[in-house]
Amino acid sequence: MLGVLLLGWLLVPPVVKSWLKISFFEMQAPSMAAVSHVRDVQDYWAMRTKGKNELIEAARDLARLNAAYEVRLHAEGMLRSEIERLEQLFNLQPYPEFHYETARVARRDINGWWQRVVIRKGSIHGIREGLPVIFVGGVAGRVREVYTHTAVVDLVSSPTVRLSAVLAGDERPVSYQGGLNPAFRPPSGRVEFVPTDLRVSEESPGVLLTSGLGGVFPPGLRIGEVPELAPGDEGLFQAGRVRLDPRLNSLKEVTVLIPLREPES
Repeated sequence: MLGVLLLGWLLVPPVVKSWLKISFFEMQAPSMAAVSHVRDVQDYWAMRTKGKNELIEAARDLARLNAAYEVRLHAEGMLRSEIERLEQLFNLQPYPEFHYETARVARRDINGWWQRVVIRKGSIHGIREGLPVIFVGGVAGRVREVYTHTAVVDLVSSPTVRLSAVLAGDERPVSYQGGLNPAFRPPSGRVEFVPTDLRVSEESPGVLLTSGLGGVFPPGLRIGEVPELAPGDEGLFQAGRVRLDPRLNSLKEVTVLIPLREPES
């Protein structure tokens, strides 16, 4: 019976399979969103049980963060003005600005072969396939599938994600790809085609950033740290492990970058 069912499924046209997959996912979306909302309510009431002293300490920490963010916003304004001046001076094409669409994580699908999350926003919010996704630790991943009210995001730790990157302080592009990450272990990836003159160590790891090549991720977003490099198989470049932010395994909220205008070719 199982063989007959398998053979029947193989004979089903791809269009029908795609329709069934989308229909099944759309039917699941309300239940996933409901479970996620219930979890948010539980977290809210758990916070309500905090004592007065804990709330005072949290308010102090929040005030310090607000002060630090104000300084960063001032510095960002100065840097933006300088970038615009250089673009006009050298007649450079401005990089597209983004609309930031924040979304809660409804479900996580973490295993050794891929790492994905489902977020509670979809096509009605302007999200489409291929858009970059970030979080407080830098690059979170890339939108893989989009439905009406939800979207599937491949995390940066997944083998399906490959990015052009640079090491901080060096402009030569390298290649990053997610890896096989067993459950309950810190996420990691791999960097390749690193020039042989670059040196990193466990005490002074290199910081891996997006290069901006490809027009998907803006330049300068943090991917992770490179604590070690070794000669590659071909001997012309180096390769090594990338240590990703451990908070990837417990994401609760991410931000999708939606370009306000498409870059001109």
